[in-house]
Amino acid sequence: MTFTRETDHGTPPAVATGKSVTLTIDGQSVSMPEGTSIMRAASLTGCSIPKLCATDSVESFGSCRLCLVEIEGRAGYPASCTTPVAEGMVVRTQTDRLKQLRRGVMELYISDHPLDCLTCAANGDCELQDQAGAVGLRDVRYGYDGATNMGQPKDQSNPYFDFDPSKCIVCSRCVRACEEVQGTFALTIEDKGFGSKVSASQGEDFLGSECVSCGACVQACPTASLIEKKVVETGTPDRAVVTTCAYCGVGCTFRAEMRGEELVRMVPWKDGKANRGHSCVKGRFAWGYAQHQDRILSPMIRVSVNEPWREVSWEEAITHTASEFRRIQEKFGKLSIGGITSSRCTNEETFLVQKLIRQGFGNNNVDTCARVCHSPTGYGLSKTFGTSAGTQDFDSVMKADVILVIGANPTDGHPVFASRMKKRLRQGAKLIVIDPRRTDLVKSPHVEAEHHLPLRPGTNVAILTALAHVVVTEKLYDEAFIRERCDWDEFQDWADFVSEPSRSPEAIEPLTGVVAQEVRAAARLYATGGNAAIYYGLGVTEHSQGSSTVMAIANLAMATGNVGREGVGVNPLRGQNNVQGACDMGSFPHEFSGYRHVSDDATRKQFEQAWGVKLDKEPGLRIPNMLDAATDGRFKGIFIQGEDILQSDPNTHHVAAGLAAMECVVVQDLFLNETANYAHVFLPGSTFLEKDGTFTNAERRIQMVRKVMTPLNGYADWEIVQLVANAMGLNWSYEHPSQIMEEIAALTPTFAGVNYDRLDEEGSLQWPANDVAPDGTPTMHIGGFVRGKGKFVVTDYVPTDEKTGPRFPLLLTTGRILSHYNVGAQTRRTSNTAWHPEDRLEIHPSDGENRGLKDGDWVALRSRAGETTLRALVTERVAPGVVYTTFHHPETQANVITTDYSDWATNCPEYKVTAVQVSLSNGPSDWQQEYAEQAKRSRRVAPVEPAE
Repeated sequence: MTFTRETDHGTPPAVATGKSVTLTIDGQSVSMPEGTSIMRAASLTGCSIPKLCATDSVESFGSCRLCLVEIEGRAGYPASCTTPVAEGMVVRTQTDRLKQLRRGVMELYISDHPLDCLTCAANGDCELQDQAGAVGLRDVRYGYDGATNMGQPKDQSNPYFDFDPSKCIVCSRCVRACEEVQGTFALTIEDKGFGSKVSASQGEDFLGSECVSCGACVQACPTASLIEKKVVETGTPDRAVVTTCAYCGVGCTFRAEMRGEELVRMVPWKDGKANRGHSCVKGRFAWGYAQHQDRILSPMIRVSVNEPWREVSWEEAITHTASEFRRIQEKFGKLSIGGITSSRCTNEETFLVQKLIRQGFGNNNVDTCARVCHSPTGYGLSKTFGTSAGTQDFDSVMKADVILVIGANPTDGHPVFASRMKKRLRQGAKLIVIDPRRTDLVKSPHVEAEHHLPLRPGTNVAILTALAHVVVTEKLYDEAFIRERCDWDEFQDWADFVSEPSRSPEAIEPLTGVVAQEVRAAARLYATGGNAAIYYGLGVTEHSQGSSTVMAIANLAMATGNVGREGVGVNPLRGQNNVQGACDMGSFPHEFSGYRHVSDDATRKQFEQAWGVKLDKEPGLRIPNMLDAATDGRFKGIFIQGEDILQSDPNTHHVAAGLAAMECVVVQDLFLNETANYAHVFLPGSTFLEKDGTFTNAERRIQMVRKVMTPLNGYADWEIVQLVANAMGLNWSYEHPSQIMEEIAALTPTFAGVNYDRLDEEGSLQWPANDVAPDGTPTMHIGGFVRGKGKFVVTDYVPTDEKTGPRFPLLLTTGRILSHYNVGAQTRRTSNTAWHPEDRLEIHPSDGENRGLKDGDWVALRSRAGETTLRALVTERVAPGVVYTTFHHPETQANVITTDYSDWATNCPEYKVTAVQVSLSNGPSDWQQEYAEQAKRSRRVAPVEPAE
């Protein structure tokens, strides 16, 4: 598309009442929803009223006095942004008197503003400049001899944007955006009158302040006071393409604003149904990795991982890959190879990888990181509700009265959704947080949890059973809902189970460490506080009882009738951008797309007819099984698309041993990641900016990914998979990802109504989208569960096998931080490292004191699986006995520590509970230094010999 700004109607839409009023604006009769501002009404009818302090992303403010109008029968000149429409109102927006008043106001603004438009980076993209023209300002009568705010020093501390106070008109749009849209309250207007100025926190620079660099202030600024450094460097964009962010599971939609083939800025799209025009620091600014110098753009092969890489042509790399896979299968059998799909790649690319393995390799040895993080969600929700996904859209949180967050840290992991949640909390919703750490949601500006249950890691099932105990024994359950929607006999069995005295809050208090009265109060609030919604994350699923915990959550929601309408539900917050899609596309060894088991004859026959081959009905190997089989000598080759299992999977030593035992490891990625240290073939991947396709976010929303620039490596990822498939004799002939989606829709009932034309027209669709639900399904289980009757499942608490003791007295849990994403391969190659240059170990002051360590000290972190070193961060965010770290930096290798224990139903690793000891250290361990040297050797590239 060509570059045009998104229309700004000045004020947000009115809260829907179902009523409308008729009025006249400049002689035109119009009908508008009750409560609409005159400014918005005029804009919707094609009449633009000058404005500066008004923008439709925040509530009206009425400070700039530029949007004055005349209303017949009323004295004065009211601001159109703060005046609602009324029945019979007659409004005039253009009169001689209004023109005179507006020019006078604009004169005052310009008299205290630099007149450097021709050299200003925002020239041609500045609202102040536009509005000066709109009001007909041609001269400024006031001189510049008196006091002005010009000449103030710039704040260039933030790596992504500058703040020039001399160009600030103190319209408060940035302050209001920080409050209303982001909910951080990092900005304020300091002083008053002529001395008024925007201030970050308490007069700090932007980098050192509480600002989270979401970009809402930059987007709201009508001048060049807040402006992206990239715009200053490159110039204003000349075209824009709407696409979907490739970071977390929120799935924000952006306008990628380009200048030629250079990306200038990512602007959150106001029509994006997942993000509603908001963004976080990653999606808004951290896209520079796409052109980072570390990116590999040419295929490479090597016979041994001890040799340097050799750059080769695409033809040689693909031919070599196919030849090696065929050789291995001929020698070791068809089950000796497999592959891993990516939760970062598109649905279409993921679908092709699992198809390559099933159709081309002839087995079901396919797995994905989605199983490593959220497979208990699929298992638990399919057992209880009948479908493997969350129940709501993100907008639903705005109708919740009680929000229960368990095992999730949305402000860091899903910040755009967290902003919406915080907005609802500021409106009066109550919050319950179940988490070992004091996350930002427990207490931050204008948000405080009603109840924080700081449970001991690994006791999720026990605490949820205790909540259920209160609901049942105090008869707080919704009997009418249960009798109508669930199996009453199963409910009674479950109710008898949770009612036992041994499962009361008092009985489990020594186990969980949570005060019984807090558990009782939280249970009463959840059951009786109105619409109650549950949001959970990897702190639920990445446990040995992850599936049990998901089912316990579902039990609680069904018992209280909190399923099947807006404002309630059970909502997993997916980690990576396409975790949901990777699951949907058949990335598991036991399931085809749409969660249908490979042993089902009818399903398998459908795929066999479409693909023209006989398919294996036996489930294949999961990632840990592939690694076990490799060390046993039975598994020899693997195709890994867009995953770094050496850094992300548990027990790093075991992963390394499995990879080292293979004869052909093929890695398709952007960078030589940690897994590539053990690779024999490297196929350079493409970024989300260089491809077409779709992602499916945490709310089951299927959204378009659109190519905005030519792939630097020459191919989109789906094209590379097709090249491999055809080299293995499969004769695929896709010319565009839309054709792959047509195949997905034909083979996957929940996607039957999905195609690119509909996605282009409607923006997105939430599956199921088919004949039963032609418009998609924002809210699941309305009127009845997918499986029929909701199923209550008894979830007995079984302690993890990972025990603390004298050698390992502390419990380690892991998670993410706002500025980084997954293993950090992308964000570490951006300026986001300014906020988090290394992984730190959070430890409580009492535990630190007992070990003689202080903040910033190097510490050794040991478990039964291994040890690593990192620097300590002494903080009360963790409870005594608990330590916490992130896993974004390969130098730390945090997963050297985590064990092989996993969820009983899905094999999802137990990342969140590891018994450890912490002690003082002198710096990086010998193992880390040796690993760094080995990685350096493994990344050598032989010099290209000059052509003859």
